[in-house]
Amino acid sequence: MSTVINFGKLQGTTGLLAEQELRAALAVCAGLANKEIARVVGCSPCTVKKSIERVFYKLGVTRRAALVAKAFALGLIQTTYVISPNPGPQHQEDSDHFQGVFTA
Repeated sequence: MSTVINFGKLQGTTGLLAEQELRAALAVCAGLANKEIARVVGCSPCTVKKSIERVFYKLGVTRRAALVAKAFALGLIQTTYVISPNPGPQHQEDSDHFQGVFTA
């Protein structure tokens, strides 16, 4: 049985990752450092480090950025906010003004 875990605007489902590993992965995806994750989750930084190492192993990655990319690519983690397909009138004017222009 899989469990859905919410972390800010992120949501994940257990399965490949255990609950503690998923919480750590969600926090990494949210950009938190190990000490911050430990504070939020309520465990020691060593526990967080081991959880992230297990996630690295299970996903076959060695870096936090790769963990984020792989977790999203595999569908383990999703964003929970919805982007409106039809912008309101004010946003429509802005998009017409910049139509065809690429800004980086």
